[in-house]
Amino acid sequence: MGRPSKYTEEFQRDAVDLVRSSGRPINQVARELGMSHETLRNWVRKQERQTGTGPASGGDALSVADKDAEIARLRREVAGVAAGEGDPAQGSRVFREGDGSVTSRFRFISAHRATWSVKRLCRILAVSRSGFYRWAASEPARQARAAAEDALAEQIRIIHADSGGAYGSPRVTVELRDRGVRVNRKRVERIMRQREIVGWHLRRRKRTTIPDPAAPPAPDLIGRDFTATTPDQRWCGDITYLRVGGGWLYLATVIDIATRCLIGWSINTHMRTSLIIDALDAAVAARSGRVDGVIFHSDRGAQYVSRDFADACQRHGIRRSMGRIGSSYDNALAEAFFATLKRELDVDHHRWTTEPDARRDVFRWIAFYNHRRRHSALGYLSPADYEQTLTPATLQQIAA
Repeated sequence: MGRPSKYTEEFQRDAVDLVRSSGRPINQVARELGMSHETLRNWVRKQERQTGTGPASGGDALSVADKDAEIARLRREVAGVAAGEGDPAQGSRVFREGDGSVTSRFRFISAHRATWSVKRLCRILAVSRSGFYRWAASEPARQARAAAEDALAEQIRIIHADSGGAYGSPRVTVELRDRGVRVNRKRVERIMRQREIVGWHLRRRKRTTIPDPAAPPAPDLIGRDFTATTPDQRWCGDITYLRVGGGWLYLATVIDIATRCLIGWSINTHMRTSLIIDALDAAVAARSGRVDGVIFHSDRGAQYVSRDFADACQRHGIRRSMGRIGSSYDNALAEAFFATLKRELDVDHHRWTTEPDARRDVFRWIAFYNHRRRHSALGYLSPADYEQTLTPATLQQIAA
């Protein structure tokens, strides 16, 4: 019998759906998910055989079409960004009463020197000819600086758009430096402010925890210390809700505290105990089943104190840990993850109409979070990249 897959059926379905809905080639989606493109292609072929859709070969014909669609989409986006709103270029000024700008007068002189003499214009505008000529001599350097500023702004726009609008100036700065661009964070902040490029901000969120005071709790083995020296030493998790049409979807998570990686999750229309057990089983599968002794920390919601969940933890050799009732700080890392997810998916203003649309967007964001989103607590590396900085022994254990 072969080794069990580290990917759950839920993950496989969502991955294939992402390929079909995103209009992107399989190898690009596979990179975002941190997996082999051959594995993902096999899943797509399997679904094509089961449903009788797609090319018989299941090969790259689909990828070529997807690539063309993606190129067309990017061109439309770039065109939309480049079109602007008809505002004057950043840094330019309009010559007007009360402006008080010598530069604006020099520009006026430069624009009309073919009609009137420089001497006359300087006299009327009360500026010196020598000052104007010095300014004119430095015009090429100013144009070069403006061109460099525009080029940097375009890079910032691309990085910001590529993050789904999530990145603010700190993460944009780190991304630029990682791409070989030497830039000061204050400069990035200024350009983003001038061009109104803004990352998402925190918003208030509701709580979904339903405590069960009568159930026997587990001890708090974390004590608000959300640190770990190696992966699979401490995990934490929680449940949150997502509004879909007139109903709800619920997302259960398992986060590795050492790497901030979301290693297990499950989405369903209910928040019964089976939801968090599915998320836990997904995390165990992602770590190839070797998690004996790991601590799993949660709040005291009814699902987490249930006998079924306790049995699931015992089956995997997982030690349960719980914070106090009504204290979000006792599970702050899981709370912070949900705040980030909801902020960057803009759930306060965005309403999904169908369950597949919601699942698809959440799955796409989780892939971005794990493999590309820069985390401030990890030195602005993504969780997946941070894991690559750990010891070879640990990496071998994770990859096995």
